[in-house]
Amino acid sequence: MTYKETIEYLYNQLPVYQKVGGLAYKEGLDNSLKLDAYFSHPHRKYKTIHVAGTNGKGSTSHLLAAVLQESGYKVGLYTSPHLVDFRERIRVNGEKISEQYIVDFVEEHREAFEPIQPSFFELTMMMSFLYFAEMEVDVAIIEVGLGGRLDSTNIITPDLSVITNISLDHVQFLGDTIEKIATEKAGIMKQNIPVIIGEAKDSVREVFENTAERVGAPIFFAEDEKLILSSLKTASGWLFDTKHYSHLKGELSGYAQLKNAATVLCAIKELQKIGYKIPSKAVYSGFAYVTELTGLMGRWQIIQELHPKIVCDTGHNVAGIKYIVEQLVNEKYSTLHIVLGMVNDKDISSVLSLLPKKAIYYFTKASIPRAINERELETMGRKLGLTGYSYPTVADAIIAAKEWAAPNDFIFIGGSNFIVADALEALS
Repeated sequence: MTYKETIEYLYNQLPVYQKVGGLAYKEGLDNSLKLDAYFSHPHRKYKTIHVAGTNGKGSTSHLLAAVLQESGYKVGLYTSPHLVDFRERIRVNGEKISEQYIVDFVEEHREAFEPIQPSFFELTMMMSFLYFAEMEVDVAIIEVGLGGRLDSTNIITPDLSVITNISLDHVQFLGDTIEKIATEKAGIMKQNIPVIIGEAKDSVREVFENTAERVGAPIFFAEDEKLILSSLKTASGWLFDTKHYSHLKGELSGYAQLKNAATVLCAIKELQKIGYKIPSKAVYSGFAYVTELTGLMGRWQIIQELHPKIVCDTGHNVAGIKYIVEQLVNEKYSTLHIVLGMVNDKDISSVLSLLPKKAIYYFTKASIPRAINERELETMGRKLGLTGYSYPTVADAIIAAKEWAAPNDFIFIGGSNFIVADALEALS
């Protein structure tokens, strides 16, 4: 098979959450353990760091990877979903897995894995584990797919666990309260493995503390560490003064990145304590050049600086949208234009209710089955005071927004990972 045929095979033969949602969700570790045994436990051949959380785990994973890479480690990075190219999910020192490796992996192993009937995520996770072993990485950053306790990545025994934050998302799988969701994500905690908590209040914090005590995991709350002494939002990102790094420039410019930076700094401190050699210069360069070092996209990504300014962001739930709205309020423009689409298993009404009323909306849908119809989204938006028009594709919506926008206006593109994915493809 060619690379294109191989990717189509993976999408068509295996259930893909990215496209069909809950139909692809396989609860439990049975398939992962069967695959792991077949491939002779490749993740045991290198160190790992496990990253979970409702929001921010992608940025946190990439930041950690960048810092460790600049420290001289050969770093594997497994994240999901991808935006434009499947190969974004699996990287070593920022370089995407080769097309040929994916083709060879499927051709060589399909007779073994097809009877197991893994999900798309289970198989691609195992592909990454094997690839990292064959590439002889020193350490791999492994991002949880969904939840934690029963997520297929939870077969690893990491050096460090990280949980960024908790908010209501994927409630049909993880539970309908933040405490239930926190319990699922706390499932990545393991005996004697330190865990960093990025953000947790009240009952969520109690869940984490209780779980850590029960399993015997040393727990550290980034908020308690107060590593960031001051922060300044700049045109090119953030400028932090911290306990250990003065004038630390953070390239990632979203408002949510303030929390992510604190989480990563706390993780770095703990990694140093357990023996990782992370010099100061690696922290500075990792924070300053994370997108170049790791290929991260879609986090308050500036597509066009001026005439008009165009930004996209993958924030897609209530907690993520709150940060985006705060940032939009603080941008300078004459008129705000929002290209918006969502998937049908999110809390759409709650997200729409947070969005600014003083904006022109271009309701659209991503090119996946899970996308809510643009006309339905427009109807829901109008009931909540959002005015605009609907467009059948993201490309059509962007064209319309660019035609309507004046040079001193602002165009924001978001609402879903998949809207951003279609936008990046269209704008390329």
